[in-house]
Amino acid sequence: MTQRLMLLDTASLYFRAFFGVPDKVKAPDGTSVNATRGLLDIVAKLVTLYHPAQVIACWDDDWRPQWRVDLIPSYKAHRVVEAVPSGTDVEEVPEPLEQQIPLIREALSALGIPIIGAAEYEADDVIGTLASRATMPVDIVTGDRDLFQLVDDARDVRVIYTARGMSNLEVVTDATVVAKYGVLPSQYADFATLRGDASDGLPGVKGVGEKTAASLLQAHSDLAGIRAAVADGKLSAAASARFAAAAAYLDVAPDVVRVATDLDIAAPDVPLRALDGARADAARAFAEQWNLGGSMERALAAIATA
Repeated sequence: MTQRLMLLDTASLYFRAFFGVPDKVKAPDGTSVNATRGLLDIVAKLVTLYHPAQVIACWDDDWRPQWRVDLIPSYKAHRVVEAVPSGTDVEEVPEPLEQQIPLIREALSALGIPIIGAAEYEADDVIGTLASRATMPVDIVTGDRDLFQLVDDARDVRVIYTARGMSNLEVVTDATVVAKYGVLPSQYADFATLRGDASDGLPGVKGVGEKTAASLLQAHSDLAGIRAAVADGKLSAAASARFAAAAAYLDVAPDVVRVATDLDIAAPDVPLRALDGARADAARAFAEQWNLGGSMERALAAIATA
């Protein structure tokens, strides 16, 4: 069996768990535990299905880095509930989920899954860096299409896409991206820049949707090639006008959209393996303390047989 590194887009998964698992069961102190239970069950399913040699939980140390906001002020602006001038803006997160985030970190640590973040960067950037440096095939687990730009058949980097639910996971390869969008994964960041993304506050180029973005990239390879064609008068007057109006955005957007691959981080050499007696007992005690039911047990069993 091929040894694979699994990189979790952790926030994407715990948001999915929170909204997918009914908030009926509480910890003894009244704390909601649905996202924690749900994430443990997600880990159990992923490990059972894909048998990773190593799992790393990639973390948003900064969900809205200031350097990205400086380039595009609208970047994720609609998710801000409190601006923090000298620190990280507060993201709109339901309070019952916010209360569980420390529990989620503890639960992952109890399973022996390392958590890695980077100051002033998002989990996407952590994933991009670890995937680019991996010495084994990589599975990236996310519901975020932006990470399609990291797919690379030549290096056996693929995305396990969760957007359609954990019962309908999709393995995204080069062919998947081409079939869905008409562009290669290496073109996806430019494609996303052109198309824009309201969920991230990226306006895109007005009048350029997915089909137009794909056809432009098919004809001119990348954003630089498209802008060169505009400068040379090779596009229609209407298209040239659209790109002229979007020039300031296009000057900076690629740096915002492109996932970083050069952070000063490294994957710890911590293989996924069954917990020994003391650590397994500690994980079960943690589960009992927080009323996690069988979710921890299922995760422990999956890891033990991986």
